[in-house]
Amino acid sequence: MIRTRRARIVATLGPASAAPEQVCALARAGADVFRVNFSHGAHEVHAATIAAVRAAEAQVGRPLAVLADLQGPKLRLGRFADGSVELKVGQELRLDMDPAPGDSARVCVPHAEIFAALKVGADILLDDGKVRLRVLEHGRDFARTTVVSGDRLSDKKGLNLPGLTIPIPALTAKDRADLAFALQQGVDWVALSFVQRASDMAELRQLVQGRAGVLAKIEKPAAMEALDEILDLSEAVMVARGDLGVELAPEDVPVAQKVLIRAARLRGLPVIVATQMLESMTGSPTPTRAEASDVAGAVYEGADALMLSAETAAGNYPLEAVTIMDRIIARVEQDPRWPELMRAEYPHDESDVDALVTAAGKAAEAAHVACLAAFTTTGRTAMRLARERPLQPNLALTPSLSTARRLCLVWGVEPTVVEQPNDPEALTKVAVDQAVALGLAPPGRRVLILAGLPMGSPGAANILRLAYTPLR
Repeated sequence: MIRTRRARIVATLGPASAAPEQVCALARAGADVFRVNFSHGAHEVHAATIAAVRAAEAQVGRPLAVLADLQGPKLRLGRFADGSVELKVGQELRLDMDPAPGDSARVCVPHAEIFAALKVGADILLDDGKVRLRVLEHGRDFARTTVVSGDRLSDKKGLNLPGLTIPIPALTAKDRADLAFALQQGVDWVALSFVQRASDMAELRQLVQGRAGVLAKIEKPAAMEALDEILDLSEAVMVARGDLGVELAPEDVPVAQKVLIRAARLRGLPVIVATQMLESMTGSPTPTRAEASDVAGAVYEGADALMLSAETAAGNYPLEAVTIMDRIIARVEQDPRWPELMRAEYPHDESDVDALVTAAGKAAEAAHVACLAAFTTTGRTAMRLARERPLQPNLALTPSLSTARRLCLVWGVEPTVVEQPNDPEALTKVAVDQAVALGLAPPGRRVLILAGLPMGSPGAANILRLAYTPLR
């Protein structure tokens, strides 16, 4: 089951979609990566969900990836005695560490790190920005604030401090337990939420030890300021527009998205655009015109993947959401002007491997090949080739199922598991046979093969070869 589009689809699984037959239907409709959100649900539920993805993989006949999304240090208010309070603009509201239920005059904020980060005049956003407070005074365990906007606040709402770096680790005790479980389950990618600094990704990498790809979710302004250092330690990145949109002004979010996509493309890192892409489809079988344009815009920008969250996890129309996203992506990629937008500007590395990959991209156009076939052990050769944005299918041939699954996130890559060839002749035969079997190269057409000798050596791509598929 080969896709006819290059941009990939990430579908979040939840109550509306986690049953095995539903997961399989989403995969057949076009989902490539399945996100398991560790902010909700018990480990036994997640284990069943991951098992459903693996079963769907066998049924659809192509690799599927599992992305474990760690909750991170989500900051929340305490509770109110009556469940919620009415606020008036200009009134004062005290925040403190007292766990007693709050009222319209005070409420608990059980995070000492927040008070350590506050400054007089700073804004505090509650409930995704619906309530805005301004700090008048603060100490090590309290803050006196005034209500700038908003009129109602209820229990356990989220809290954001725009423009401030909070001295709190990105990996909580819950995250560490969830990460150990996810790795034991064999997930393919791990996403770290609320990354603020490069050391957050360094800690994740140290814990993962190469057992999965590590992905940085960019949803804090502090992460934008340390973007280069964070990307140096990441293998993929997500434009998490939810919390990012709370802490940035609305007009800044599209700009941040473009900056992030461009930075990832320059480095050859897969980039996901996420949050509210088809939000109305949680309750409607069709998207709004603005949502369709939003999806199309991310495809035109060259994003590797687009993510559905509540649309597939809890919405009424998960299958329809994946189907329409698939259709929008495919339609954009048929636009005659779309290919020129895929030509990313990026610095060429000095290594022989990257020079050969660049040459492969150019040779594919000059030789009018039907398909590129890259032999890869770790997936890096296929990812380097994807950075070139070749318009021909990019067939990644690997002996590793885990590598094939990880490549499901990468633009234009068709990962396939094959036995490792022993010599150049066998290499050519395997590449041509797979290109024909998957329908990527018609009879009598050229296949450009990128590989390395000795076979199976990571990072050793050092040969290019043109071969022809047999005539009928």
